[in-house]
Amino acid sequence: MQQHFPSEAVSGRNWLTTVLLAFFLGFVGAHRFYAGKTGTAILMIVTCGGVGVWTLIDFIMILLGNFKDAEGLAIKNQG
Repeated sequence: MQQHFPSEAVSGRNWLTTVLLAFFLGFVGAHRFYAGKTGTAILMIVTCGGVGVWTLIDFIMILLGNFKDAEGLAIKNQG
């Protein structure tokens, strides 16, 4: 018998787009604008991505599938 567990709700935003935005434009918070997190995206602009530390943490979180959008849904690789 197979057990079925409720699936976690996943964001409709594209994971690859989020990864590329974080990699190339993470220091200005482009990935956070894309995820709908406007307030923290503006803070990233002001702090240059937390002098790179915040950007690196976000990039790792995105790669691991733990980065959430403004609605609290995880942006995950669906492939």
